Amino acid sequence: MIDITKKKAVRRTKAKKRTRFSVVASSDRPRLLVHRSNKYLYAQLVDKDGKILCSVSSISKELREKKLTNNIESAKIMGAFLGDKLKEMKIEKICFDRNGFLYHGKIKALADALREAGIKF
Repeated sequence: MIDITKKKAVRRTKAKKRTRFSVVASSDRPRLLVHRSNKYLYAQLVDKDGKILCSVSSISKELREKKLTNNIESAKIMGAFLGDKLKEMKIEKICFDRNGFLYHGKIKALADALREAGIKF
């Protein structure tokens, strides 16, 4: 019998491989890579060459005073902050790469906050 955590990891790996080829970054539309751990939430903006343009996490220096944890409210705050940061960089369109995670909960809250900030997917 397969352990439930191993089963989830296998499912996520398969989903990650499937979605990675459908999410294609270009020079005018970089890829937003989202990762979720048990404690924190991370997001990186990667261009087509694999270069990281910007990154933000729930433990980054800019958001440290808000004491963010790994919940939906923190994801909303982080999404709004990232949206403002992308506006400063004059990026309005991105490809959202959920990295094999289900589009539910924290991942969805981050994406909705980015949409409210004016970023298009």
